[in-house]
Formats: sequence, C-alpha cells, structure tokens
Amino acid sequence: MRQSYLVCYDIADHRRLARVAKAMVGFGQRIQYSVFECQFTKTDLVRCRSALSKLIHHREDQVLFVHLGPSEGRGDRVISALGRAYSRLDEPCLIVE
Repeated sequence: MRQSYLVCYDIADHRRLARVAKAMVGFGQRIQYSVFECQFTKTDLVRCRSALSKLIHHREDQVLFVHLGPSEGRGDRVISALGRAYSRLDEPCLIVE
C-alpha cells in the first residue's frame, strides 16, 4: 500500500542542494522549491532515504519526511529526519512514531 509523504529539505551547499533536488524529481512531485509530495511503498521510502543519505552532509543539512497517511485516505502523521536536528536551539529532533 502506498503512503503519502511530504519530503522537505534544507541543504547548506548549493551543489548538494541541486543534487538533492534532482534526486527528488525521481521520487515525487515538487510542491515548492524544497518540498516534494511523494507516494511511497515501503521499498520506495527506503530507496529515497538511502539515496538522500548518500547526498547530504548529516551535520549541515536536513531532510524531513512528514508521513501524511495512506495515499487513499488520511491516517497518523509521523515526522522523521535525516541530518542535523530540527531546532533553533540545536536540541534533538522529536520523532513521533
């Protein structure tokens, strides 16, 4: 079953930003400059996270995966992240599972 995700990213370097944007075009539809809507199977999600993990610098960049629930309807929302913690105070990112 496919699940809907928003994939949002904040990349510190312009070259990495271009590489991440190019990779994301293969996974979903661009909604805004650094926001994509994707319909993932479990395998697709693993492939996307793996591809992006290889492109980003984990201490400088950030990619957020916002789970919107099943593609056919609505469900639980889950936020997970790759890279630096999402916080103005450099506190750990809260992951809801």
